[in-house]
Amino acid sequence: MKAAAFGKKAIAVVLAAVLMFPFIGGGGKQASAFTSANADTAMNGFVNTFYDTSAKYFYTNSDHVIHSAHAHGPNGGLYTDFWWEAQLWETVMDAYERTGSSTYRTMIDDIYTGFNAKYTNMMDNPFNDDLGWWALACMRAYEITGTAEYRNRASFLFEQIYAFNDSTYGGGIWWKRDGTSPQKNMATNAPMIMTAIKLKNATGDSAYLTKATNLYTWIKSRLVSGSKLNDHVEGSGSGTVIDWDFTYNYGTFLGAALAMYQTTGTSGYLTDANTAADYVIDKMTLSYSLLYEGENDGAGFKMIFARNLNKLRIATGNASYLNFLQQNATQAFNHRRTSDNVIGSDWTGPTGSGYVQSLAAAAGASILQFTPADNYTGNIAGNGTYEAENALKSGSIISESSQPGFTGRGYLAGWNAAGAITFNVNQNSASTRTVTIRYAGGAGNSSRYISVNGTVVANNLSFAGTGGWGTWNTVTFSANLNAGFNTVVIGFDSGKGNGNYVNIDKISGL
Repeated sequence: MKAAAFGKKAIAVVLAAVLMFPFIGGGGKQASAFTSANADTAMNGFVNTFYDTSAKYFYTNSDHVIHSAHAHGPNGGLYTDFWWEAQLWETVMDAYERTGSSTYRTMIDDIYTGFNAKYTNMMDNPFNDDLGWWALACMRAYEITGTAEYRNRASFLFEQIYAFNDSTYGGGIWWKRDGTSPQKNMATNAPMIMTAIKLKNATGDSAYLTKATNLYTWIKSRLVSGSKLNDHVEGSGSGTVIDWDFTYNYGTFLGAALAMYQTTGTSGYLTDANTAADYVIDKMTLSYSLLYEGENDGAGFKMIFARNLNKLRIATGNASYLNFLQQNATQAFNHRRTSDNVIGSDWTGPTGSGYVQSLAAAAGASILQFTPADNYTGNIAGNGTYEAENALKSGSIISESSQPGFTGRGYLAGWNAAGAITFNVNQNSASTRTVTIRYAGGAGNSSRYISVNGTVVANNLSFAGTGGWGTWNTVTFSANLNAGFNTVVIGFDSGKGNGNYVNIDKISGL
């Protein structure tokens, strides 16, 4: 994770945690999207809030104040850090490809200039994944503009990074160049495959395809386990696989698989891409909306997934992927902050009044750029099922997946004290719903309070013992829900008589 000025995946680790989990792109209750004017509004809000035209660089935070939560970029953290700026550059490219605007075309060159003014020697960055994001973005800029400088920079970075490929753990490129925190991960290796294919297409040099194939083979052998993608390998000997779940790992892998398919025609690569896409759509969502993965680096992960899913959607004409992207774009836009049209890190709930980080805001702005609009502007209810492990949790509640019979990626457990599970529930229209909670009560009878939109509707809802932690049952309650955003809380409060352990799998019927 991030040491100081560079790196990746920091806070999100807390959320993604160590679930060991093994679709198919289903559908929501309503095919819905947004208007092209909404996409303009989101992009204007993002640029007007974060872009410093003098520095040709993005601010880290919407209030232009340095906050210790992420003070890693230039000028003490006033400006966005190394790999974030690459993602924000891609957001501008997303907008340019949608609009053809000369403003965004100029920004593509300006941001590159601004970045080089702040980072006069990119190779001072010890993180190969950070360098790799810039290599990938440079190749996209080259494809858009035809400017040889971008291709040359990408080629230089690619060779510098690929030099850290060796046979340890069976292959792959090391995350860091200075030997500290040794690991080989998806975030470094999968984007390099995409860059290699772009370089092969741009130069005709088949050596890039050979390198891409080597990296892909290694990822398949060490980081792919069925439909699940793992984060990295570390440790002595043959290494230990760390199975953190992040949407950007699925996004980069499906992007790599798609690139390999498009250059080789081998159908197995396309199967891999679809499998990765379907895993996230099926298991890393709340009622079909991409889950919240934390602030800082984690807030940008779903942008990388969605951007690559859109490439797969275009390549295959997959209608369910289009539906998914449209619903998520609308969900994100619906929850923007209307005072500045900035979209926050959690697309399932309203953006708060506090400062928003640039990477989070870019994620919301981007999905509205690359997803085709269909002029629907209503609420997004999704499929009505909310997996507990993807909800917000507090107190001593932990994620688990060790007991059989759960749905999704696991369940929430370890819970016999103050704490709560909060589900952000969105509804197309106001209604009264019978909500079903699926749970396991291996320790006998238990109880919890239920709160809907801040009002306690059940002080001490009973969960009858199920006779084992792998045996699941359901209990229901009635909820009056508003059109749009609602909260449903399952909480523990001893003052209300709540007691004993219970594992929560999901809620449904919404």
